[in-house]
Amino acid sequence: MVGTPASGMPARLIRVAILDDDASVRTAISRLLRTSAFGVDRYGTSAELFNALPTNPPDCLVLDLQMPGLNGLEVMQYLNRTKVQIPTVMITAHDEIGVRESCLAAGARAYLRKPLDGDELLRAIAAAMASFKHT
Repeated sequence: MVGTPASGMPARLIRVAILDDDASVRTAISRLLRTSAFGVDRYGTSAELFNALPTNPPDCLVLDLQMPGLNGLEVMQYLNRTKVQIPTVMITAHDEIGVRESCLAAGARAYLRKPLDGDELLRAIAAAMASFKHT
């Protein structure tokens, strides 16, 4: 997160993108992340995220599974096809049999059910980023 390494230069702010069609969810997660010293970019549609990727790639993605248009799994499949690698935490209010496995197989580093526990989300983001660096 934010800090000053031994060189005395400020550390780069870790940026997390939130893709969720529900504005209230984006706002709540954004507030949590900002109070935890993350930079945050919020997107309501996959097109908004895809358009921002070339100039503003995030360090981590918090991705809603159930959305109109492309769902979270389809977003991950698109990112895989285009060779865009972002550690991803999938979130959903609609947990169904086999979905967790499908999301993890597509590359999600974590799968959390709504309503989200803030500490659990922060741990999942940290773990997703740490495991991503080792692959």
